[in-house]
Amino acid sequence: MHVFRKTLAATAAALALAACGPQPQPEAPAQETPAPGSPTPTENPSGSADDVAREVADVARRTPYELDALFAQAAKEFDVPVSLLKAYSYAQTRWEHIQGAEEFEGRPAAFGLLALRGDQVTEGAALAGVSAEAVRGEPLANLRAGAALLSKYAAESTIDRADLGAWAPLAARLSDVTDPGAQAQFIHGEVYRVLREGAGAFTPDGKVAVSLEGAEVEAKFALPRVSAMAAGPDYAASIWRPSPNYNARPSGTAVSLIVIHTCEGAYSGCWGWLTNSAAGVSAHYVVNESGSEISQLVRESGRAWHVGANYDCGLNGSTQCGLQGVSVNHFSVGIEHAGYASQASFPAGQIDASAKLSCDITKTHTAVTRDSYHIVAHGRLQPASRTDPGPNWPWSSYISKIKSFCGTPTTAIVVDSHQANNDASKAQVEMAGSWAQGTSAGYYGSGYYYASTEAVSAPFTFKFYLSAAGSKTISAWWVAGTNRSSAAPFIVNHAGGSTTVKVDQQANGGKWNTLGTFNFDAGWNTVQLSRWATEGFVVMADAIKVE
Repeated sequence: MHVFRKTLAATAAALALAACGPQPQPEAPAQETPAPGSPTPTENPSGSADDVAREVADVARRTPYELDALFAQAAKEFDVPVSLLKAYSYAQTRWEHIQGAEEFEGRPAAFGLLALRGDQVTEGAALAGVSAEAVRGEPLANLRAGAALLSKYAAESTIDRADLGAWAPLAARLSDVTDPGAQAQFIHGEVYRVLREGAGAFTPDGKVAVSLEGAEVEAKFALPRVSAMAAGPDYAASIWRPSPNYNARPSGTAVSLIVIHTCEGAYSGCWGWLTNSAAGVSAHYVVNESGSEISQLVRESGRAWHVGANYDCGLNGSTQCGLQGVSVNHFSVGIEHAGYASQASFPAGQIDASAKLSCDITKTHTAVTRDSYHIVAHGRLQPASRTDPGPNWPWSSYISKIKSFCGTPTTAIVVDSHQANNDASKAQVEMAGSWAQGTSAGYYGSGYYYASTEAVSAPFTFKFYLSAAGSKTISAWWVAGTNRSSAAPFIVNHAGGSTTVKVDQQANGGKWNTLGTFNFDAGWNTVQLSRWATEGFVVMADAIKVE
């Protein structure tokens, strides 16, 4: 069976499973703490039918509408092979219309299905007869601009437009990849690999978003240099692609932080940029889109240049305040991930590969505690100018996976206000009434929800699952501010009834605050944040922790 048709069949089955709504909870979920003699946690925590359905639904969120007709329209108008346009888009964005952000100084942000950047946006817009704003914000305008640029390149090079392999140098020109090795990998290993193998994407309701049938074709482009690639000196599962952009850490400085980034671009362009001496930036590692390849660029003992800010412990739960004002690069390891802060979800394979890498780093650098204060977002540390890895990075499951791969029992349940960050088998959220999203500095995970106080409950509900009844301490996290309620009511529903704990959200923000210890039944339990408080303020629903 053809690759695309196999994908269609598998995806249709998984979407059908996902469409059945929330799956029944298992009668006995995994123990929070393994019983004596229980097997070592598996290296792959996923695998259940629920996991498969959730992963398929995550992928579908990236292509919410049907795109085949738009690709066909743009390709026909500018006499460009539609398959090339689809393959190029897949390599760059996995067919998601992304809203780019700047990650590296000097590299313009990418936009749309084709990840057009800088002058490409304005030139493509002029050729297509649309505005630059439309190229950034509208899928069809973005495709038409990219097709118009490819058509212009084809006219200038006088290629045979019917020869699919002859378009390879033009696809390389459309990208911003300039390193010869990275260019070769991008063309042969990404664009033309997809052309040969085919691929497909689906909308959340199971319709075909994009279909690309495989074809026999070879890129007329310089092949990648054939040579044995050395393993990364600190992580054997990586490839060593050394970057000149680093210097020595200050003497006596221990690594105590891992910083999670997104490249704001595809894998080849990312490591190609970070190994270019003119770029003046780097990271220790880059993880590709599928998790099948990781590049190590800088030794962990070296100081990579990946965060342009000094440390402010007030942005990170008042932890490590002894490093206040110190360059983050002095004491951190940076991991870049192919992709974008705006993307709707991250591939499970990429998250798994990254979590294994982070686990390995924490074994070497024991000052890196496996929690969300020591494994943090670039955007949290540099909120004025960076947002990566974005609101849909699955923080809760990512930290859980790191602990699982390291064989560390997960003893606490964190329920984040953003559902995508939760392990749905034991942590979920619901909201009644109107709650808005916010991202002021000091939040947990990837932002928070807030709502005005008034004489209605309309609560934000945090739900957590316990495999056995027991006494648990509940803590809450919020972002403090003067417009917050000084008596925000958390309603803890426990075995003995319910207890309302009122907290002052004008103070003690950006850290865990204990609400109390209560007895809970086995099964699902709830903590609710009500809006029923003195009017004129807001209440902040960010995260709770059960331990």
